[in-house]
Amino acid sequence: MEEVDSGRRTPTGELARCLCRLCGVALRKVKGPLHEVHGDLDEASKGALRKMGCKFKSWPEVILKVFKVDSGNPTLPSATFAPPRKASFHRTGRKRRKTIPRAQSLAKRSRRDHADIIAVGERRVLRPFGDRHHSLALRGWRKPSVQREKWVRNITHCQKDHLSTKLISEKLPVDFLYSFTCLVCDHLLFDPVQSPCGHLFCRSCIIKYNHVLGPHCPACNLPCAPADLTSPAKAFLSALHSLPLLCPRGGCGEQKHRLRDLKNQVKVFADKEEGGDLKSVCQTLFLLALRSGNEHRQADELEAMMQGRGFGLHPAVCLAIRVNTFLSCSQYHKMYRTVKATSGRQIFQPLHTLRAAEKELLPGFHQFEWQPALKNVSTSCNVGIINGLSGWAASLDDSPADTITRRFRYDVALVSALKDLEEDIMEGLRESGMEDSACTSGFSVMIKECCDGMGDVSEKHGGGPAVPEKAVRFSFTVMSVSVLADDDRREVTIFIEPKPNSELSCKPLCLMFVDESDHETLTAVLGPIIAERNAMKESRLILPIGGLPRSFRFHFRGTGYDEKMVREMEGLEASGSTYICTLCDSSRAEASQNMVLHSITRSHEENLERYEIWRTNPFSESVEELRDRVKGVSAKPFMETQPTLDALHCDIGNATEFYKIFQDEIGEVYQKVNPSREERRSWRAALDKQLRKKMKLKPIMRMNGNYARRLMTLEAVEVVCELVPSEERREALRELMRLYLQMRPVWRATCPAKECPDQLCRYSFNSQRFADLLSSTFKYRYNGKITNYLHKTLAHVPEIIERDGSIGAWASEGNESANKLFRRFRKMNARQSKAYELEDVLKHHWLYTSKYLQKFMEAHKDSAKALQATIDPVETQDDEDMSLEFNDF
Repeated sequence: MEEVDSGRRTPTGELARCLCRLCGVALRKVKGPLHEVHGDLDEASKGALRKMGCKFKSWPEVILKVFKVDSGNPTLPSATFAPPRKASFHRTGRKRRKTIPRAQSLAKRSRRDHADIIAVGERRVLRPFGDRHHSLALRGWRKPSVQREKWVRNITHCQKDHLSTKLISEKLPVDFLYSFTCLVCDHLLFDPVQSPCGHLFCRSCIIKYNHVLGPHCPACNLPCAPADLTSPAKAFLSALHSLPLLCPRGGCGEQKHRLRDLKNQVKVFADKEEGGDLKSVCQTLFLLALRSGNEHRQADELEAMMQGRGFGLHPAVCLAIRVNTFLSCSQYHKMYRTVKATSGRQIFQPLHTLRAAEKELLPGFHQFEWQPALKNVSTSCNVGIINGLSGWAASLDDSPADTITRRFRYDVALVSALKDLEEDIMEGLRESGMEDSACTSGFSVMIKECCDGMGDVSEKHGGGPAVPEKAVRFSFTVMSVSVLADDDRREVTIFIEPKPNSELSCKPLCLMFVDESDHETLTAVLGPIIAERNAMKESRLILPIGGLPRSFRFHFRGTGYDEKMVREMEGLEASGSTYICTLCDSSRAEASQNMVLHSITRSHEENLERYEIWRTNPFSESVEELRDRVKGVSAKPFMETQPTLDALHCDIGNATEFYKIFQDEIGEVYQKVNPSREERRSWRAALDKQLRKKMKLKPIMRMNGNYARRLMTLEAVEVVCELVPSEERREALRELMRLYLQMRPVWRATCPAKECPDQLCRYSFNSQRFADLLSSTFKYRYNGKITNYLHKTLAHVPEIIERDGSIGAWASEGNESANKLFRRFRKMNARQSKAYELEDVLKHHWLYTSKYLQKFMEAHKDSAKALQATIDPVETQDDEDMSLEFNDF
């Protein structure tokens, strides 16, 4: 073999014979045996290849198998190959992965030589592959056009994304057209970049090529890393963007403007029609293109993303789904991983994005200021969940409170609640026609407070008797927001809570494991809350709403308490007291004699004065005389309440009384004296059996709201009347229920003057007839006694409505409903420490009441269907005439 002399010019034929047909390097003299590539294998080579499992007997077969080159083709100009390196074959029979050295001097010489060297196969001389890890690609060595087709198919995958050069409408010179072609994919340049050696590629194509085949230029094999790529000259880009193209739809033949003009048109349209929302216009155009191209799966995903549901859900939507479906963090994470593994898409957001979203919704995120600063309250704004006993100043004589409690600071929670209503407040200002800038002060916020105890909330594990564990919840509801404009004396209500008795509007403030009858512990926990409330009454909140600082004053009304809690907080004697009412000074005997004519005489200030009289006994009276003077006040009033009637417990108390009347009428008590306990049990059993049989009402130990609503109907009276022997008594029962059903909407309505004006006008008349019927036909039961809720129903409803405008809106029903949520949240967030458990419950319950998340859930209430459609969408086919072929687009 001859060595190439680099010092003299070599004829073209001789140069071709001096080059290796596989790697392109110059042939050199080596020591050792020479092999004729067209001949048979010698014995030593046969033996070596036989050990590796190769049974070929000639060199052409071995070369064809290993190098994919047919050396037996007599048309090739050279049948000479460079000698193999050391250990060219491993024992596994695979080719040794070794980098073939570059031939830069060869490239320089080939450019000086005659053009016929190109016909020999110049492009095979230059190595198109990178490092040693990709030598397997050498087996697929083809001519440039075939090789690029393989790259497009196996590496870039851009055949459906990039434009074909065939779409250029004008007949341009080949060399000019070649300058606008990507040297990797042979498509028209898209987002072009230039290598250091001056060659042009699509950005995505060259990056994918370098990632797979190594950092070198596909055209000249010089080093070309992604960091070395630069943008071409502006003149070149201008020429590229000005190329007129044909419509990609087959048979159309119309020209299409290049991207720059298209972007200008879309921008003009967006500015004119969509308020400058260029992103929305582009998404809509892309959606239409996908639909017309029958790419319905991708179109569904894009449409779901545009609407904020299904595929790629917004973190707030995922948080709303987690909260409203009662999923703990671990349960949501399992669902997230399952959906991602099943669908192959990240439909739900990971937990850390949900935690970032919930920070904005929990108290302690927003900045605010009080003017003047709150007394005995820190000025810190970023206060989250705190220990409920942290603000309690205990004296030396007090024993430490044995309870676990967690709460928000009252002012911080109110700030978060107002920010949650920011959209509603701004919408109210716009609807009332008030200028935004003119309303920065004079905002008034009405707050309804609720507090209620729960019975046994201990977890049942089946290991012996249950240990009673009781809990108390304190919550509040933003009832309304009104504003007094700077230039107007008229106060305008800009927000009214549409569902004041829903658990969705009842925000939790404090949770505690304590018995509501434990007055000392209860006052220790609620004491700091009351102190914060009293401080806020004398100050005003400065909070940014709608981008402007606004001034708010708060008004608190403690109405969401049952009678037991009112007596506990106002220092009154228990329900068995001689003084029957928490609104007036009437005794039980007086209330039974005069059922209707009573007025509200009690108040928090009056109870405080009476307690001082009880404590000091300034007139040195006896216990009975002193009790008669203070009208049943025996302890210091603690929490200021609004004297009112709780509509929910009024329903429950009256239904309990009617249930007892039904029993007595079945047993005809009006004809008997002192019936035995066994007789009463038999009447009750008969009543329960009848109600179960006719109305599907199961017997219960304690009356609840749902049972009360079903029982207090004409249908229930007719069912009971089947067991009442006397027709006269049956008619009296029907009349009693009819009168009650005419009165009930008045105290249940959120706004009686609008919802039931006729019943409101007739209420006094109906209540008088109701009282007459009780004192005559049912005298056996109401001779000298009456229940507290019947007394309030007959005597105080019109006066309360005249003063407050409503009774039903100020009820404790939302808090009672939220008690069920407390049990459910507690089971869901079952952690080892009860302190952490209460924190989880409080946080989750607060998020459950967020108006922001509720709007997401309302907008995506069909998210389950959207989720299923995203995971496994049904492919729908449009008419073939409407489809477009976008193979080259």
